[in-house]
Amino acid sequence: MPDRSSSARSAPRGVTLAIDVVLFTPRGSELAVLLAPGTARGRGRERIALPSDAPRGDETLDEAAARVARDALGAVPSLLQQAAAHGGAGRAHEHPQVAVTYFGLVPDAGAERAGERWVPLSELGALSARQRHEVETAVSAMRAQVDQQPIAFRLVPPAFTLSELQAVYELLLGRRLHKASFRRSLHASSLVEATDEWRGEGRGRPAQLFRYAPPRRRRPRRGIRFDLL
Repeated sequence: MPDRSSSARSAPRGVTLAIDVVLFTPRGSELAVLLAPGTARGRGRERIALPSDAPRGDETLDEAAARVARDALGAVPSLLQQAAAHGGAGRAHEHPQVAVTYFGLVPDAGAERAGERWVPLSELGALSARQRHEVETAVSAMRAQVDQQPIAFRLVPPAFTLSELQAVYELLLGRRLHKASFRRSLHASSLVEATDEWRGEGRGRPAQLFRYAPPRRRRPRRGIRFDLL
């Protein structure tokens, strides 16, 4: 007679797939993450979570991530990229799950929508351990691109001062940068070009405005290497 319990244990189980989106925006001196109402479990407390949903049958992963971000923000983020995938069995009565994590950049978060809030990276203790790990993974994936891809320009207006751009780089990297080294590396990379406009900054003389250099005018770009303080 076959061992039914053994057969049951070895029977394949369904796998659920979720798309979790980590959206970053500048808030003061650090980045903040958008959190939305989550599902309460067990203790009746309000839970918060990353914007998340399962892909629909006709969606690619990228399309599902764009939809999740758009539903959470009311708009499409200026950048949205896949960071990593996490998988593993949950509790004995749960299906194994795979979560695909995306990160996005939001230059102007605007007013918070109902039930949602922007929470600084240093204050994410209310998230589950799994989602805190996803945020850490998203931060690492984003920072790995900062000196290789011009993602910082997704968080500045079309015309900006070099001080404003440096502040964005420092937010993304989580470190202060040496001012002179930053400007030398920036010009050497051919990422910016000067405009004829100037803007007053405090009591000092006006600062010249720059813009992201259009590809047709840019020399072959090199990766950027900044000296940290």
